[in-house]
Amino acid sequence: MKIRTLGQGLEVSALGLGCMGMSSAYGPAADRQEMIALIRTAVERGITHFDTAEAYGPLANEELVGEALAPVRDQVVIATKFGFDIDPVTGARGAGTNSQPAHIKAAVEASLKRLRTERIDLLYQHRVDPAVPIEDVAGAVKNLIAEGKVAHFGLSEAGVQTIRRAHAVQPLTAVQSEYSLFWREPEGELLPLLEELGIGFVPFSPLGAGFLTGKIDEHTQFDATDFRNAVPRFSAEARRANMALVDVVKAVAAGKGATPAQVALAWLLARKRWISPIPGTTKLHRLEENLGALDLVLDRDDLTRIDEELAQIRITGARLPEAALKMTGR
Repeated sequence: MKIRTLGQGLEVSALGLGCMGMSSAYGPAADRQEMIALIRTAVERGITHFDTAEAYGPLANEELVGEALAPVRDQVVIATKFGFDIDPVTGARGAGTNSQPAHIKAAVEASLKRLRTERIDLLYQHRVDPAVPIEDVAGAVKNLIAEGKVAHFGLSEAGVQTIRRAHAVQPLTAVQSEYSLFWREPEGELLPLLEELGIGFVPFSPLGAGFLTGKIDEHTQFDATDFRNAVPRFSAEARRANMALVDVVKAVAAGKGATPAQVALAWLLARKRWISPIPGTTKLHRLEENLGALDLVLDRDDLTRIDEELAQIRITGARLPEAALKMTGR
């Protein structure tokens, strides 16, 4: 397995595993024992970077990841998140965010129990809380690091000024945000800032929530509980329009003897050496396919071709519902 170094010297596998979809978001939760087996197979294949959050389930995904990784705890990096108004014991959800320092501490204590560990390797604020200064959030995490309960600090979907202010209080190891051939906005301000500050980047939805695999088209029907039903860019009309992007990826893949998913992941890995994408899956053959991206080399001509062809394509539809978008980039 190839290794990537995020900020503060944290080493992770070049590809991680996003575990959210095993418990929520893309339809009913998958079979628990099958997911435990899949996570353990990922470890056997060399993956060391596993991403979860209290909000996934809620609570259930941390419990799943904790059980799966308990036998190999010291061989892996477990990342989780706090920040929504979730009761850390019952999982009852409030209306929005909660990053009050006392709530952070309670959330971490509960996450440690669910994850069956004495430390969280990488702790993210899931979404910025406008009611709590980021300096207070960073200070609370700094205290948890001093106590040995947390090793590294990260932010998810934060704006560049928030990142800079947090980093001044407690150096950030990673920022997690959406980034893929389907959503390239981080290239504008975020990636240059992370490079300046020496912070790693963990792209979620590196396969565009499945769209870049080439297995989704305008006729695809999602489960009633699948979040993509509420996402503008996944409307039937938007999918029809956005197939032009998939056609480009498919053409590159055909020329490389690879799959579209492998091209999409290899493209991300080629952007910066401090990027570690976390594609999610519930299927072993998809895990194996994703790992194949590590052996796919996109040369300068390939990358230039992709850039030039994508520059001619206008992506249709917002990446999140309006209410969710209001919680990003703060």
